[in-house]
Amino acid sequence: MEAAGLTKYFGSFKAVDHVSLTVPAGVIYGVLGPNGAGKTTSLRMMLGIIDPDEGTSRLLGGHRPQAVRHRIGYLPEERGLYPGMKAREAIAFMGALRGLDWSEGRRRAAIFMAELGLERVIDEKIRKMSKGMAQMVQLIGSIVHAPDLIVLDEPFSGLDPVNQERLEMLVRRERDRGATILLSTHVMAHAGRLCDRIAIIARSQRRFEGTVEEARALLPMQVRYTPRQDSDSVAALLPAGAEHRNGGWHFVIGDGDVEPLLARITGSGHGVAGLSIARPALHDAFVHIVRQVDTGFDAAPETDAIAEAAA
Repeated sequence: MEAAGLTKYFGSFKAVDHVSLTVPAGVIYGVLGPNGAGKTTSLRMMLGIIDPDEGTSRLLGGHRPQAVRHRIGYLPEERGLYPGMKAREAIAFMGALRGLDWSEGRRRAAIFMAELGLERVIDEKIRKMSKGMAQMVQLIGSIVHAPDLIVLDEPFSGLDPVNQERLEMLVRRERDRGATILLSTHVMAHAGRLCDRIAIIARSQRRFEGTVEEARALLPMQVRYTPRQDSDSVAALLPAGAEHRNGGWHFVIGDGDVEPLLARITGSGHGVAGLSIARPALHDAFVHIVRQVDTGFDAAPETDAIAEAAA
């Protein structure tokens, strides 16, 4: 799955500005960004739901999304199920829209619901379900036909921690089955646990593409050191800017500074009561990248309709 130079205007507002993405087959690929950055609009152009004003995309080896729609599973940001349908029938119906036999869809629905611990509501109408359960039903309906490409737009929104864990399990299992997963989210914890590769979109442009570890490596490592024998002379061992608080020293170092730091500490005679050296989390890297382009976390100050379309 590839996109090259995708650009989209809504009136005078440029929602997506020459975004290019390359999604390798068989991976979980995260599209991350603040609200209003252009994630959903980019996904919809890649899927052929809306046409770009500029740029091209290739989907499962071709340029015609409609020709491969039966090989795609899509969970849109705006959820929608027929409230009078029972869960089993809703899942089978969504599968049938992608060419799956109705009876096979009902059979697979039962298997998915049981695996996710939701078998007790399989014959319950959607209108009687909680928002989270209905969302899980729609997710199952999006993948019941075993698609080669699964696109999930903010799938964790509105789910409680138990269902979030179920969803993560399901996403990993689909990846292990061989599917390619394209996941849009602004929740860094999920992206950090799930994604093999990520792209970060901010102010309508792609600002980073690579692995989670490559994103985290953009920032120095964070160190907390607590000596056994603390004194003013400890500061001389540590990098400039080290701060003493809560009984320990806090500072940052580069990758090549770890061994020299350890040599200085162990040879100083101050001892080690505690030492932690940690790479910043994906959340920190995300904030760093977004702040570099001075986007903040709000959508562009356009009309409500434009801001929603560009989310």
